[in-house]
This record gives sequence, structure tokens and C-alpha cells, in this order.
Amino acid sequence: MEKAHPTPWFYATKPTRWTLFLRTFVPWQIVRFLAINLKMIAIIRRSHAALH
Repeated sequence: MEKAHPTPWFYATKPTRWTLFLRTFVPWQIVRFLAINLKMIAIIRRSHAALH
């Protein structure tokens, strides 16, 4: 009798306590949100500058 092939979630790594903390720590989420938005603004400005 063969064993069933494990599903993809079987291979998923378990997040560390630090990772879980950062995912739920609101001040860190605000910092990441601002950083991502600043990057997007820079990319959009470059694309708009290339059009003119």
C-alpha cells in the first residue's frame, strides 16, 4: 500500500515568533505601508516625467 502524496501545504515553513510579531505589530505595518507608498510615488513620477 502506497502513501498518499503530500499536498503543497505539507512543505510550507512555519513562521517564527518574530515574523508573527511583525505581522501583527501595527507601528511596523504603518512604516511598511509608508515605505511601499513612497516607492510607488517615485515610480509613478518617473513614468510621468518620461511622458513629457
